[in-house]
Amino acid sequence: MLSTLEALPESIFCNASERSIVRYRKGKSDCCELDYIIEETPVAIAFNGVAYTVMMCTPNDLEQFAIGFSLSEGIIDHHRDIHDIEMTPTCDGINIDVTIANRCVARLQQKRRSLAGLTGCGICGEEKLETVCRALAPVPSSVTFDLSYLDPVLQQLLRKQQLNQLTGSAHAAIYIDNQGQVAAIFEDVGRHIALDKLVGCIHQRQLKGGAVLVTSRASFEMVQKAAAAGVEVLLAISSATKMAVDLAEKLNLTLLGHCRNGRADAYAHPERITGMI
Repeated sequence: MLSTLEALPESIFCNASERSIVRYRKGKSDCCELDYIIEETPVAIAFNGVAYTVMMCTPNDLEQFAIGFSLSEGIIDHHRDIHDIEMTPTCDGINIDVTIANRCVARLQQKRRSLAGLTGCGICGEEKLETVCRALAPVPSSVTFDLSYLDPVLQQLLRKQQLNQLTGSAHAAIYIDNQGQVAAIFEDVGRHIALDKLVGCIHQRQLKGGAVLVTSRASFEMVQKAAAAGVEVLLAISSATKMAVDLAEKLNLTLLGHCRNGRADAYAHPERITGMI
């Protein structure tokens, strides 16, 4: 275990705290064990000085999170609609003030949330049922995904999920490019936050032609976030919910679940899938 931790980059340890624990194993206990616990930080998001919501997440990659969250929420249409991102650490957490184009400000009055977002929750704080489902245009059909890429990517996950190696508490969102390579990976205590951070990176780096893999179930919110980012293929380690499948069908998004070594289940629009596992 020690050699594994020594191989992790120093930046990963900034997202975890070392704590003494009592460890029970096969009838024995040891109170001198040390363990790493993932950081969970309140992050308050404001747009043009107007408070919007508070989300719980790890305190890294917050610029990508601000961009991805703004896109996923439908507050902006493109990352160029953001003019500035200012982050201010406080004793209670981190404040992020996002300065957006004037034409986007009017949307805030209709979308402002009233509650703090719980860990990993994608729709916490919405006041009305009709605000949960966004009016999104179907994604285009310009991408295919070779299923033979899946197993090699899955075999890399343990090594690439460095925060999860350290804490055992992190979800990941991964971008697989059209050559089957892992082009980007983001981890967080919340699965929705990890996807928001990846979405921010996709737009910053203008990544195109690939697919997104999440180490969680494919819920309605995950499909909605992917479609809002223009992602055409969403892969999930676990299953999908009915609402997620229905939305994927409606938005022309290819949705696969149970993506494990040697298997995958297509729930919606399998026509983009080529190759075999």
